[in-house]
Amino acid sequence: MAKQEVAAPKKQEVAGEEQTRAGRTFAPQVDICETPEGLWLWADMPGVDDKSVEVRLDEGVLTIQGQVSLEDYENLTPVYTEYNVGNYFRRFSLSQDVDTDHIKGRMNNGVLQLELPKSARAKPRRIEVTVS
Repeated sequence: MAKQEVAAPKKQEVAGEEQTRAGRTFAPQVDICETPEGLWLWADMPGVDDKSVEVRLDEGVLTIQGQVSLEDYENLTPVYTEYNVGNYFRRFSLSQDVDTDHIKGRMNNGVLQLELPKSARAKPRRIEVTVS
């Protein structure tokens, strides 16, 4: 097996939109997997809890927003950090194959998990073949 170094990706700061809250906003790291039933999305948002996350769907665009309470970090002097403290913001254009009425989300330990089920027409199905 080849030896491979693991390196943490650099955090990307969101640019191009005016923010109404002081501080920086970052694009969360996201993993997306596809199954025959739908898509699963996981977004890493350290410091965000279930009361501070907002997931919206508007005209086929899924928006994820997480607010970090900066009060928890006041008067702290970091010894070592791997991520910067800030809010999170990310947008995705959804396919028409996603059943938008049945999207489910859950927040656990700073990780947002979204289930994006496929619509019936997008799911694989068996087509019966008859003898003519």
